[in-house]
Amino acid sequence: MRQRPTSKKFISHTNAQIGIGTLIIFIAMVLVAAVAAAVMITTSGVLQQEAQHTGKEATKEVSSNLMIQKVEGFRSKNRSTDMANTVDLLKITLGLRAASEPVDLSAVVISITDGYRTNNVIYAGNKNSLAPRADFDGNMSGFSSDSDVNLFKLVTENTTIGNAEINVTYTNAKYYFTVDTIRDEDESFSQNSPVITTGDFVVIYVATTSPTSASTGYTTLNGMNATSSLQSSGLTLEPRATINMAITPEAGASTNADFILPTTFGSYEAVQLYP
Repeated sequence: MRQRPTSKKFISHTNAQIGIGTLIIFIAMVLVAAVAAAVMITTSGVLQQEAQHTGKEATKEVSSNLMIQKVEGFRSKNRSTDMANTVDLLKITLGLRAASEPVDLSAVVISITDGYRTNNVIYAGNKNSLAPRADFDGNMSGFSSDSDVNLFKLVTENTTIGNAEINVTYTNAKYYFTVDTIRDEDESFSQNSPVITTGDFVVIYVATTSPTSASTGYTTLNGMNATSSLQSSGLTLEPRATINMAITPEAGASTNADFILPTTFGSYEAVQLYP
């Protein structure tokens, strides 16, 4: 039986070449995607940190850390039966809300108005606020580490800032306030560095001596005896007056206390005004 001759054919396969090209393109796409993913992850991390920081700052700006416990008013007098018909000193008991950050009272501004005049007062130990030039200290003249001394100077004396060329005189009662501590467990507070933290309680004294009380010659106020008449703050806190007060820290929202004075003070030297 005759056998057919066997012929061999060589077939050229090109599928493998196409597969290698596709693999190269795929690897390139993976590498590009990985680089893009790394950039996106890094960018999202930075944006997240910025968002958290912005959120904290925004919360800090709109939240009010300061908390007014009460406001008392004191009338000046010459004797027990001869008292002014105005409140001439405010005693503001102040603390911080829970989880609040420390507050530096030397950077606080207190705005108070009697409906006719507004006083913006700063801490008596603040060296920069009232200085007419940067090389002059603007703190209250004779400012001391003794809170009682500072309070006495607040209601009885003036402060002159400058030299022979620049000389400006400020009435302490119009431009300053003083602070004393009630509770300071962590010893964060001092007259030169009046920083309060959560749990601290302080008393802020704002002079509101009326022009009438100053001109009449009343010399006693909250137990202090002045050698001469008290200095006028320009404010008049008389019965039925509407008082608006805002305490503004360096960072955060203002804390407000609005109240109306009683129709009469009677024979009381100290009057609770708020709340």
